[in-house]
Amino acid sequence: MHHGGIQRRSVLALAAMAGIPAKAVFAQEFPTRPIKLVIPQGPGSGADATGRQLGEFLARHLHGAVVVDNKPGANGILASSSVAKERPDGYTVFLTSVSIASFNQHLYKKVPYDALNDFTYIAPVADASFMVIASKRSGIGNWADFVDRARREPGKLTFASGGLGNSTHLYMEKIARDLKLDLRHIPYKGSGPALLSVVSGETDLMCVTTVTALPQYEAGTVLALAQSGERRASRMSGIPLIKELAPGMPALPGWYALVGPAGMPPDVVGKLALAVSAFLDDEQNKKKLNEQFLFPIPGSSEQIKLRATQESKIWGDLIKTLNITLD
Repeated sequence: MHHGGIQRRSVLALAAMAGIPAKAVFAQEFPTRPIKLVIPQGPGSGADATGRQLGEFLARHLHGAVVVDNKPGANGILASSSVAKERPDGYTVFLTSVSIASFNQHLYKKVPYDALNDFTYIAPVADASFMVIASKRSGIGNWADFVDRARREPGKLTFASGGLGNSTHLYMEKIARDLKLDLRHIPYKGSGPALLSVVSGETDLMCVTTVTALPQYEAGTVLALAQSGERRASRMSGIPLIKELAPGMPALPGWYALVGPAGMPPDVVGKLALAVSAFLDDEQNKKKLNEQFLFPIPGSSEQIKLRATQESKIWGDLIKTLNITLD
């Protein structure tokens, strides 16, 4: 490996003689050293499982090493700010999510990065499925029942969340707003305790990632009313989609995307984007993602940046209306 520098210089000298721009040569030989993949959550989390799966594939596909760097803390702000400051050479990439790209700017008074302009959007990765569940003790039998009860008794039904401004909080608020329902929010410290409050009947409802709710749903301790997203998960084909039950309501599940610092060379972005696309096409990877209720999002860097921008507006408006500030 220590000959890399000399080799690189001679490759450049030859390229210069042939009149080939250095940038084109670099993209062909990228990566020449390990790529650091920053994950905004700790080991064992959903983002970690997805990030490690992606990292292993990228290493094989790009014939290089990918080192995973877990940087949990402050809803992804810690990881984001460190990546935004790195050199935009493709050697530091980051698994971002909807909450980091489209919630944080609106939730916190001071965010040390601009989620849309301080990053190069490389490629979309996957949509995370959410489900709306009800406590067995709530007496709610299905979606229509829930909507009917909420309209008949405004402010009476409670929903649990993993904390103020958390996706489990905002998704349920979004559903309530869109359907003009008045529900009472009970925040917990994390999705685990919130889910247990629905199981025990302490709260009536919750909107939570399908992968988190699944064990309780399969054990029959909670009732599944609906699932988010564009298509039904194969293990839950009997449970309708929110967009089927409430036409016109946007399917806004959570999503993951690969980004890097702003100003990355287009050829390096292209090489990484192709690798992500190959990852999402691979049958084994698709199967693994589906088991975690993640649906591959094929698409371009422009498409995922546009989605982040549009959703930033949607969630920003909702956060403003709810008047939530986290510090």
